[in-house]
Amino acid sequence: MSRRSYYSIRMRSGRSHSHVSGAEGIYGKDELSNVVKEFTQRALTHDKGRADEIRLTVEELKETPKRISSLPVATINTRNAEAAMKASLKILTSVGITERAVEEAYRAISAGITMRGAMLMDIEGVRLEPDLLRGVRVTRMGITKAASTDLARKLGRHGLNNSTVKEALILASKVHRYRMVLGELCISDDPYYTTGYIATRAHGYVRLPRIKKRGVPFGGRAFFITGGEVKDLIKYLQQTPVLINEIKPCTGAVKLKEMLQRKSRK
Repeated sequence: MSRRSYYSIRMRSGRSHSHVSGAEGIYGKDELSNVVKEFTQRALTHDKGRADEIRLTVEELKETPKRISSLPVATINTRNAEAAMKASLKILTSVGITERAVEEAYRAISAGITMRGAMLMDIEGVRLEPDLLRGVRVTRMGITKAASTDLARKLGRHGLNNSTVKEALILASKVHRYRMVLGELCISDDPYYTTGYIATRAHGYVRLPRIKKRGVPFGGRAFFITGGEVKDLIKYLQQTPVLINEIKPCTGAVKLKEMLQRKSRK
């Protein structure tokens, strides 16, 4: 039996040299036409404006994607940016990341320089990515049809069945498969989307509403890492194809105290 061909499709769009939207996934040959149309339409109808430049990359993968499970999903109903930062500090420091590193990540994100990729920080807050202006982009990731249906059902129970949550979860799930990554902080650069998230293997993907004020046009992502070779991590993030084929529980709102107890039960 011949090996099934998989394709990585990646889209990035901009307007007047500013980033508008991006999307990506891993698909079979029969899905390519519809996905390219969907991604193009997204770039032309985004809340941030109609893109005047759309770049699409369609690449046949040379290796079969690894199958992984998603991180579990939960929400801490933070009332404002201060509460979101407090929750971030408590959860991320509980897995060995220092307060200094978390605070440095917030400072870098709030500086207003939107990077194409993520920052790589050690647990003390020292930047480790080769290009400090571009960061490291996570690519070649997707979800199977069956898992996508299951994820839509589980997120839908909590009113979260949208592309923003699903795509961020897919990315975070790939990232945290690599043991060198201890945690993640993400704030969207979409001025109309004010829910950020943090992620760890112990706590899962944790949504933090009102992490920034509406109208703030910048954001960013930081991965907190320890041990191992940075070049090996970057190779995994950028080149290793991954497909989610199992969905872990998606729960509603939880208290910060309850979330912190999850690690103690590990």
